[in-house]
Parts: sequence; C-alpha cells; structure tokens
Amino acid sequence: MDPPTWLLLSIALLSSLVFLSRIFIARRCKQLKFAPGPKPWPIIGNLNLIGPLPHRSLHKLSQRYGPLMHLKFGSYPVVIASSAEMAKEFLKKHDQIFASRPKTAAGRYVTYNYSDMLFAPYGPHWRQARKIYMKELFSPKRLESFEFIRVEEMRGLVSRLYGLSGKPVLLREQLLYFTLCIMSRMVLGKRHFGLSGDGRLGSNSILTPREFQEMIDEVLLLNGVFHIGDWISWLEFLDLQGYLKRMKALKKKLDRFLDHVFDEHKRRKEELRKDFVPENMVDLLLQLADDPDLDVKLSYDALRGLTLDLMAGGTDTAAITVEWAISELIKQPQLIGQATEELDKVIGREKWVEEKDIPNLPYLDAIIKETLRKYPVAPLLAPHLAMEDCNVAGYNIRKGTRVFVNAWSIGRNPSPWEQPEEFRPERFLGRNIDVKGQNFELLPFGAGRRMCPGYNLGLKMVQLSMANLLQGFNWKLPDNAKVEDLNMEEACGLTLPRKFPLVAVMEPRLPLHLYKT
Repeated sequence: MDPPTWLLLSIALLSSLVFLSRIFIARRCKQLKFAPGPKPWPIIGNLNLIGPLPHRSLHKLSQRYGPLMHLKFGSYPVVIASSAEMAKEFLKKHDQIFASRPKTAAGRYVTYNYSDMLFAPYGPHWRQARKIYMKELFSPKRLESFEFIRVEEMRGLVSRLYGLSGKPVLLREQLLYFTLCIMSRMVLGKRHFGLSGDGRLGSNSILTPREFQEMIDEVLLLNGVFHIGDWISWLEFLDLQGYLKRMKALKKKLDRFLDHVFDEHKRRKEELRKDFVPENMVDLLLQLADDPDLDVKLSYDALRGLTLDLMAGGTDTAAITVEWAISELIKQPQLIGQATEELDKVIGREKWVEEKDIPNLPYLDAIIKETLRKYPVAPLLAPHLAMEDCNVAGYNIRKGTRVFVNAWSIGRNPSPWEQPEEFRPERFLGRNIDVKGQNFELLPFGAGRRMCPGYNLGLKMVQLSMANLLQGFNWKLPDNAKVEDLNMEEACGLTLPRKFPLVAVMEPRLPLHLYKT
C-alpha cells in the first residue's frame, strides 16, 4: 500500500527544515569568532591532545595558540584561560555568567548528585551552601575557636618527628596525619579512625588513618580525572577507563563512613535536645538542617556532600603544599638558612612559633606564596560553565561551553614571573601580592564567586606547620642522595601531589620541651 500524500509531504518538509537548519547553523558558526585552537577530530574532538597531566598538555598548547584557546572535548566546546588577563575576564569581569559547573560522573556519584558546594551548579542550593560556609563554618570567630585543636595537633606532629630524628621519614605521611587529625576534630568532633585493628571498614565504620587518607585521595583523583564518558556521553556505559566502577565503589565507602558519623551526632543531639550546643562543623550543619528559615532545606545528601567537601578540601591540600615547599628548600639549603635567620631574629631560639607570630615572618610568607605559584593547590581550577552566550576578549563563547583556568600555566608565565621555573621566594618580598583572589597572576584558591571558601583555614595550617618544621628541625636528604637527583614530578588529580613522596631526614634544632600547648 502506497504511503498517503500527506505523509510524503510531511517527510519532505521535515527534511527541508533539517537541511536549512544545518545551513543556518553553519553560516552562524562562520559569523562567530572563536578563540584560536587546534582542529578537532570527529567524535573525540581534541581529547587526543590531552596526556596524563592535563595542566601540562594544555600549557603546551597555549604556547602555540595563545592564552585563550578554543577546543572540543568530545562534542563539548571547551575554552582554556592560561594568563592572568584571561583569568580575570572569566573570574571577575564575567564572573556571574561563568559561575556554574558542568555535570560530571564524579559529581553524580562522589559528591552526592552535586549536593556539595564545589561541584554544585549555580543556583539556590549553591548560594545557601556558600553562605553557610562563609558565615557559619569559616568565619574568623569560628576559626579562632578551633585554634586549640591546631596547636595540639602541631605539638603531636613535632613530637612524632622528634621520635624519628636522624631516620628517613616519609614526610607526606606525617603531614597528612597532622591535617587529617585537625580536620577530623574540627569537622567531625573527634578522630573517626583508629590506629589499631585490621583497619577494615566494619559495621562501626572506624578507619585507620591510612585507609581514611586513601579514601580522600580517591575522592580528589576521581574529581580531577578526564573521564571519557563526561565528554562522549554515549561511551559512558562502557566505562573504558574503569573510573565509573571506582566511583561507585568509593561512594559505598563514603556512605558507610558518613552514615556512621551522622548517626553518632544525631544521637547526641536527641539526647541533649534543648541543651544541645554545636561543638563542631557537623553539629552546625545538623542544627541548620532543622532551621525552618533556611531558603533551601538541607537534604541528607547535602549534609553528606558538604561534610565531604570539608574533609577532602582541608586534609590533602595543606599537606601537599608543605611537602612541595620542604622539597624545594632542601634543593636550595641557602633558602633554609634565610628562613631560619628570620625565625631566630623574630621568634628566637627559646620558643616555637604560634599563629600570632606568622604576620611578623615575611620571608616565610614569601616561601609559601612561591610554593603556591609553582605548585598551585589545583593546577586546573574546577571547571566553569557558561550559562549564556558571551563575548570574552573579542571572542564568542557559546552557552554550555566548559571553561578551565590553568593556574599552573599562569604561575609559569614569564611576563609577570621572571625565570618562572626557578624557586625564588624573594620575588614576593616588597610586592603586594596575595593569594586571596585579587591578584590574578597568583590563583591557588581561585577567585570570584567560586573561590575556595576555606582558604583561610588552609593557609593557617600551612603557615603554622611550615614555620615550626623550619624552627624545630634541620632538613636534608637521606645518606648518599644528591639534591640534584631529587625527583620533582607531579601526579594527576584535582590537586597536585608529588609523584614520588619526599623522604627526608630531620635533626632537632629546638628542644621539644619548649613547645607549650
């Protein structure tokens, strides 16, 4: 039976519309002016140009195509900003347009369906979460109230290092235990991990420090990888890199641990009822969850996502920064001499360094800034998403474009940084450059609306530990190791850890008994 005339006409009309729309889109694209970039391949786009260290791959491309590049990852348009000027365009001038986040598999599985703050899309939930972080969890008053925890854990760190004097020490392991203890006590109220037992996740969800840290490491790695399924959606079900399997397994571990934490806190809240007073950040979140005046009710997933942000963001980043700093100082012993000379002059040899002393140590501040320049906390800032069509620096950027700011590349730009590959803390002496998002040539914590809200806490932990590691100990490599052979390669992930952890030897420089809590 022949098809009716109306059906044939409909098909012909539809085909004509499709044909004309493609012509219109092609013409429109030719009229738009996109930033320069490599020609994409079919299906994969420019993913073939991204190696195991994306920040380095993109840095190399930017040297050819310029500080603003247009690429395609799979079917998605992507823009890379690799200079302070371009970063300022996205994070200040057009901040509101690029304030959202693209949806990824890691956001779906690891951050509880985008219920955290770091990867939440721009909207009511994110605005409320940031308000909670800034006013309730990271306010100056709140951070000051937790100073005793930082002091006690600093004492614990120097005591452990004293016991290891003269022996090769895996520094990152010691630093991670220090930051993990601080964050666990501040966020969860106590150390939710044990040093004894077999360390397996049992019904009580108690972890060893190593297992807890492995879980945090996995969170940061999976949130920072280039997952093919995020860019070529129809390939996601194949899980070609095995990341989806790891995300699902990690989520089960996180669920069991966080459920245990919240059950404990809820029981305490129920027992005390009207006498309940928040003592830690989870207590505060639970109290806010019952607040009828909140614009957006905090769901259980939101509580878990926000808590995970606090633990993951605060534990790894400070330890990694200090490890990079000590590594660079060991390579240049004269820098350690300059740092200890300042400490002897300002602090003396009769006391350890307290938080109140930090503003009086400009050379220490310069060391930390130089470390954050060369080894930014997040080499590629978490991706931004264009919420509408926009023109940036004379180039068209369409709605839905993913934007990456390459902080690692900005720190190696020879325009603001003379001899950028060299570690030279003195470049910051006498220069009014900070890390608080106002100077776009130094963006370890980002800038604008999506800037890390916990940067003040991170800086406090880095400053206190760096000051006391230099005040209390002399540092060198193990016997027969040469400083020129110290491997300075980095690993991949959302953060920038050393590929090979630093092994160092310390000798006491200050008596332990002078440390007062």
